[in-house]
Amino acid sequence: MAETQRRGRRIMMTQGELGDFLAAQRTCRVATVGGDGAPHVGALWFVWDGTALWLYSITRSKRWAQLRKDPRIAVVVDDGHAYGELRGVEMAGRAEFVGEAPRTGEPCPELDAPERLFAEKYFGMSAMPHDGRHAWLRLAPESVASWDFRKIPG
Repeated sequence: MAETQRRGRRIMMTQGELGDFLAAQRTCRVATVGGDGAPHVGALWFVWDGTALWLYSITRSKRWAQLRKDPRIAVVVDDGHAYGELRGVEMAGRAEFVGEAPRTGEPCPELDAPERLFAEKYFGMSAMPHDGRHAWLRLAPESVASWDFRKIPG
C-alpha cells in the first residue's frame, strides 16, 4: 500500500483524478540510482492500471542495468504551462521485472492488461507489437505524491 500524502492535501489529486491524469499523459521521467550513487533520469512511455505503473524500457539501457543492481526507482509525470495549471504525480518504490527480457510476445498472463492498454494508448492497436528490444518494468508505488495547482483558490 502506498504511503499517504501528508503535505499539500488540498491540492492532491483524488484517485479518480489521478487515474484520468495518468491515462491522458504520454511521457514520464524515470529516476534510477547508479552504483556510485549518482542519479540517472530518462523519459519513457507508460501505462497505469489503477494500482501499478508499467514502464516499457529498452533492455540494453543504462536504466535497465542500474535497476538490475538497485531496483529503487522514482517516476514523475507532470503537465501544465502557467503556474496555476501545474499538476503531476511522483511515485517511488522498487521496480519489478515482468515477463521475458527482451519481450518477444511469449504468453505471460500478467502482461495481458498492460500490453493491451499500452498498444491502445500509443499505437491505436488492440495487440502489442514486440520489437525484441524492450521489456516490462512494474512499479507498485510505495509512496505517491500528487498536486494540481488548479485547485489553489485564486
